[in-house]
Amino acid sequence: MYGIKDMSKVKKKTTRLPGGLSEEEIVFEKVIQFSGWIFLIAMLALLSVFFIFDYILDMITLRLNASTFALIIFTGTNSAISFALAAKVKENRDQKRKLFIDWLLAQFIFCMIAVFVVAAYQW
Repeated sequence: MYGIKDMSKVKKKTTRLPGGLSEEEIVFEKVIQFSGWIFLIAMLALLSVFFIFDYILDMITLRLNASTFALIIFTGTNSAISFALAAKVKENRDQKRKLFIDWLLAQFIFCMIAVFVVAAYQW
């Protein structure tokens, strides 16, 4: 048990693009941007349903209760946090692991606070 070496004959090549970035780094940045866009689209879809059906068409009367308001705040803030992380990763590519871990902790803390605030409001 002196050490285990990679027994495969095929070595994994890291494909670098002309700018010095690997494909994995580019995919990582695109996934973060994509998550920001998904949160933003979800928030805009919810707000447009309120605007179209309640104000323009006057078909139904929608009320903005605590859980709907928390969902709007949650998706909007998560969108902003995701876009901020993508911008920070582009600026500091050498610190992307630290930034990603900080982002995960911030998302977790933010979600817990949002859950407790809505629970306290409903109580």
